[in-house]
Amino acid sequence: MIATAAIENFAGTLGRIDILIIAVAVLLLFVISYIFGREEKDTNDFFLGRRRVPSIVACLSFVAAEISALTIVGFPATAYSENWEYVQFFIGSAAARIVVAFLFIPIFYKYNCTSIYEFLRHRFGAETQFAGAIFFFITRLIASGVRLYAACLGVGLIMGWNLAQTLLLFTAVSIIFIAFGGVKAVVWAGAYQAITFVVAGVALLIYLFFQIQGGLGEAWRIADEAGRLSFFRFDFNLDDPTTFWAVTTTGFFIGMASFGTDQEMMQRLLTVRTRKISQRTLVSTIVTVIPITCIYLAIGTLLYVFYRQHPGLVQPAEAKEVLSHFVAYSLPAGMKGLLLAAIIMASIDSPLSSLASSFITDIYRPLIRKGATEKHYLIVSRISVVAFGLILAAIALMCVSVTNILWFAYKIFSLTGGATLGIFLLGLLTKKKGGWVNIIAMIASTLCVLVLMLLSYFEKIGLAWSWLIVIGTGITMFLGYLLALIKLISAKCLKWLRWVLKCLV
Repeated sequence: MIATAAIENFAGTLGRIDILIIAVAVLLLFVISYIFGREEKDTNDFFLGRRRVPSIVACLSFVAAEISALTIVGFPATAYSENWEYVQFFIGSAAARIVVAFLFIPIFYKYNCTSIYEFLRHRFGAETQFAGAIFFFITRLIASGVRLYAACLGVGLIMGWNLAQTLLLFTAVSIIFIAFGGVKAVVWAGAYQAITFVVAGVALLIYLFFQIQGGLGEAWRIADEAGRLSFFRFDFNLDDPTTFWAVTTTGFFIGMASFGTDQEMMQRLLTVRTRKISQRTLVSTIVTVIPITCIYLAIGTLLYVFYRQHPGLVQPAEAKEVLSHFVAYSLPAGMKGLLLAAIIMASIDSPLSSLASSFITDIYRPLIRKGATEKHYLIVSRISVVAFGLILAAIALMCVSVTNILWFAYKIFSLTGGATLGIFLLGLLTKKKGGWVNIIAMIASTLCVLVLMLLSYFEKIGLAWSWLIVIGTGITMFLGYLLALIKLISAKCLKWLRWVLKCLV
């Protein structure tokens, strides 16, 4: 019954050309899944593509994963309701890519990691590997649930579907696509999706420009007078998350955490043949993502000007709905299908492959079923894709009350991202071997950040959320180092005490 109603709404909202564009776009995804999934024989194929993916494809796929539906829907909403101060975030993010390229990637290739949390096992032991993987599950599931909600919000408003209908569609398509195709399908489809984002964004930007009365000069004047063209704020205020110092620092730490310690992002960089190619691929994403970021921020600014110049039109109920509202009510046939296809493409690039790879490599293979055949692990990998897809859908259902979806996703990531980043940096920059005490450091750090987040939310302290991941990283590294030192001293003291007792006896 739900499916019938959805099809009726679909046919009634879009023209034939729109339906054709969307159908071809989705069909191509399944063609990609079939081509790259039919020869998979083991988990090396399913999770790494045997490291045979071309660099340019990995680069575009990385950008597609970074962009996602959160960007396509969230960037215009941020520029529409606020300004261009997100650009400050990208400065820190660009610096983080360079650090990850030359500090993190060499280690992952050195240990031939399928899951990046295998490095934590080599460096600290199995306990830290499990903790890193679990923290990844929590962080990525929540953050990706928000991303999925952003996509469903956009498509649901355009199509007139409720959240359950759009979630049913996206979850089913994502599970089928990724469970069969594996990471090769994800990476090649990511390249295709990145091209779709650019084409759709440029087309919408050009269309919007010709709808503005008075041209670029008038658009600039209206946006500037409303404060929508603010790029940098150099105030030093710990309670303001939009200053240059806060946003660039946050961008740097979130960038290191998301690019260097998040399996979803790093998995794409591990599918190329060598370390040097992987490093070059990551650095090249700096210049690849800039145009897409600017395109969708510019769309938000022009949407603000458009609705200011046309007050008689039905206005979007909330800022987070502005792009979807414009697509639904103001775009002609063809353009509507192109933008909807871009949003659908962005939603399907979910983290199901990376969640499955971390689950199999970090938990299932070493803890639940050792020594099974590769065929068994491949079957379980596909089953786990289905399970994680259903969990993501459930989390997306809980995000209805979220207002600014872009910043909310970063807040969620900051909660546990600092703990994971701190442990990775402790392993990369020091020689201490903490073992199980690292788990204490990660949990303590997360609890401290949670307390600070709540105190800030209820205005008990003046601390912007953007500093939380910095604080979390610092606490984890400090506690991890200190507890490892205490553990080492305790072990030596115990060894000395045993020697003394042995001598006395």
